[in-house]
Amino acid sequence: MAGTVCAVVERVPGERRIALTPEIAKKLRAAGIAVVLEKGVGASAAFPDSAYADVEFVDSAAAVLARADVLLKVQPPENDEIAALREGAAVIGLLQPHTGDAQVKALRDRKLSSFAMELLPRTTRAQAMDVLSSQAGMAGYKAVLIAAETSGKFFPMLTTAAGTIRPSKVLIVGAGVAGLQAIATARRLGAQVEGFDVRPETREQIESLGAKFLDLGVSAAGSGGYARELTAEERAEQQRKLGEHLKNIDVIVTTAAVPGRAAPKIITAAMVAGMKAGSVIVDLAAETGGNCELTQAGETVHTDNGVVVVGPTHLASMGCIHSSEMYARNLYNFLSLSIKDGAIALDWEDELVAQTCLTHAGEIKHAATRQRIEGGAG
Repeated sequence: MAGTVCAVVERVPGERRIALTPEIAKKLRAAGIAVVLEKGVGASAAFPDSAYADVEFVDSAAAVLARADVLLKVQPPENDEIAALREGAAVIGLLQPHTGDAQVKALRDRKLSSFAMELLPRTTRAQAMDVLSSQAGMAGYKAVLIAAETSGKFFPMLTTAAGTIRPSKVLIVGAGVAGLQAIATARRLGAQVEGFDVRPETREQIESLGAKFLDLGVSAAGSGGYARELTAEERAEQQRKLGEHLKNIDVIVTTAAVPGRAAPKIITAAMVAGMKAGSVIVDLAAETGGNCELTQAGETVHTDNGVVVVGPTHLASMGCIHSSEMYARNLYNFLSLSIKDGAIALDWEDELVAQTCLTHAGEIKHAATRQRIEGGAG
């Protein structure tokens, strides 16, 4: 495979991130790789065409795609973009292998080599390529800022001439990358912060950020670092205790997600009904169904008892400059595994390349996706 890397303007409404920044274009050129871009490709993230050096700009996306050996994307390519790519070209990005069946079939049928960054193995060597972590960090940060803006209260404790203002009580649900960033951000804003996760081993991480670990007395500790499924009795007890605790919380930010599945429902409508007026819930998982039963993606719901439930979408895009810089570095670090002597040479012996591959040479390579789409094939 030759060496031309391309990017086009992202067309999904609300998506402001880009896959190829001026910094990464410079690195690709230094490695002997040609870079061809659609005009205005970086404008949504405040990277004007003039910021890119030694690259070729083309007026239309179709003309760019026709020349691509590798297409870098944020959102999955649409069908007309897939059709415009040459057979055998490679696509790297967030390709939604768990839900984007139509795109997966189109990538297969066009005989494109596609790499879904969601499938990247979670190993130490892969950390510099981990787009899920880099983008979750921005999402957690922005979710807390939305909560602070929506709340009718100060986050920090203040001593004023008009009396003392008590700090807001903030609960972060989920202690993954997004949750830990949310905890750190809420702490920086001066709130009294608690973190909750069904995995008891997250206590140390939560407490290391200065927050209190919310212990409901039900452990979901399993094997291999994964949570086990709770029994019906354990779940009922956990929900009862959580509902009681939420009555005194001012702000909840929920961040729990399971790749390839709908977001787990953690905050029930009954729990919300028991919360005090003026409380705010920001549901980071809104795009995958929400952690709260009342969440509506892209909407702000005002309940009868005065609770505000915010379901933001495209959270990482709200910090499009830094999230694009991180995302583009992640993609470059992955692509660099296959750059040799100014050409793209896919190294199928490398587990990161092989396991991240979604489609290649007319086949769906990811076993779970192949089983879902083709049934007993393979």
